[in-house]
Amino acid sequence: MKSLSLKSAMVSALIVAAVVYILPTANPELWPHKKIALGLDLQGGMHLALEVDTEKAVESTLEHITQEMRGLAKTERIGNISIERVENTKISVKISSQEDADKFEKVLDKEFREVRIASRHSDNGVLNLIMDIPDKEREHIKQMAVQQALETIRNRIDQFGVSEPDIRRQGEKRILIQLPGIKDTQRAKDLIGKTALLEFKLLDEVNDPVAAEKEKKIPPGDELLYEVREDRETNRMTKTPYLIKKHSLLTGAYLTDARVQIDSQYNEPYVSIKFDRKGARIFERITEENVKKRLAIVLDKKIYSAPVIQEKIGGGEARITGNFTMDEARDLSIVLRAGALPAPVKILEERTVGPSLGSDSIKKGLISMAVGGILVVVFMVMYYNTAGLIADAALILNILLIAAGLAAFQATLTLPGMAGIILTIGMAVDANVLIFERIREESELGKTFHAAVKAGYERAALTILDANVTTLIAALVLFQFGTGPVKGFAVTLSLGVISSVFTALVVTRIVFDYLLLNRKVKTVSI
Repeated sequence: MKSLSLKSAMVSALIVAAVVYILPTANPELWPHKKIALGLDLQGGMHLALEVDTEKAVESTLEHITQEMRGLAKTERIGNISIERVENTKISVKISSQEDADKFEKVLDKEFREVRIASRHSDNGVLNLIMDIPDKEREHIKQMAVQQALETIRNRIDQFGVSEPDIRRQGEKRILIQLPGIKDTQRAKDLIGKTALLEFKLLDEVNDPVAAEKEKKIPPGDELLYEVREDRETNRMTKTPYLIKKHSLLTGAYLTDARVQIDSQYNEPYVSIKFDRKGARIFERITEENVKKRLAIVLDKKIYSAPVIQEKIGGGEARITGNFTMDEARDLSIVLRAGALPAPVKILEERTVGPSLGSDSIKKGLISMAVGGILVVVFMVMYYNTAGLIADAALILNILLIAAGLAAFQATLTLPGMAGIILTIGMAVDANVLIFERIREESELGKTFHAAVKAGYERAALTILDANVTTLIAALVLFQFGTGPVKGFAVTLSLGVISSVFTALVVTRIVFDYLLLNRKVKTVSI
């Protein structure tokens, strides 16, 4: 009797917990908790197929190596040298002094072992080197670019606040993204596709950018970029050209934080950024060496601001202004915190699924569940009488526990997931059928009904566990290796298997023991 009371209390507590988790889905205003998350096929949203431009990742690596070579050549006092990137994927080095050539060879052997010398020849005392990246290293860079892009996009979407996104790699350089419930699709695309390469560069204040734009003649070492401003009242865009030094003094690689702040003077949002210790030292040195010069803040080849450096700036903090709306400032802070993409991404496929399709699927799924459930309930009552009613009560509790499990674990309910629930309804009474048939056999052997119930549960338990454990293993394998829709089916099937075993072996046994021990019932029609 004590064991029965303890089991009854535990099951009652479980039922109360299940109801608590389901209440937000049934009535969001009644209980402030997370409700069951619906997949893209049920609540609508956006499907994107992206391709990472891995060749750009290789080019960026070569540009970084070129900048490092120039810096080390200056540090080691190697003169009479020219280092340029040619054909996008090669580095050309020209050295007109043998002594400097020997110094550069030592630097190459020590610092740039990953670089391959494709050709070497001398012309009138000038050493010409053409270098590139070995094929194996190129492939590694491309693979890492796709993996890093996947993680960066995942971080951005997580900070954007999309519930249960599905982000996975497909093939060598493609990424598939499903964003359930997303409404502002353009904002989501901008957030995902923005490379977010933040650079601090000095302006060329000697040459005229307007003349360079007009004559299409850009001075060596410069690039022509634009600051784009939008007038909120007239919706007109203005583009101001600037000549910017190609060399980046500092990049967003040293960022530790980016937050939206409100300018107290103009009441406009801006993005406050903070560097790590190394970045703070570099930023302080840059501002100290370039007082009264203009420093451009460039993001993805677009100038956001180009303030004049008035004095040395310590502390490793700066701000990005640009006549932002609050959403624009927030999205910019997200992409800066999540980090820059290692290479640009291109949208290959875009599909927007309307919620009407989802509501229709939910309606048909619920009708299927109701029809299937009613047929099972009627069959069990007709075939097993009172015992069938007990099994039907356990079936209802089973569905309740599956729904509570989806809400508790914040698993996504998809259309295949609803199919898994409907399948579970049919499978859930299998265990009770085995138990009831065993009880009938034991009763026909002349045992009392209480002894027959005890023997029926004990002998059927092992068979039930064997059958359901193998099903659970298959469901877990589907979850581990399956894609989105298959995972949705595996989740509800796994929850259904666990809850059906619990309700069949524990809950229905408690009901039988209560009737036979507490209510002193001699027998139950079966």
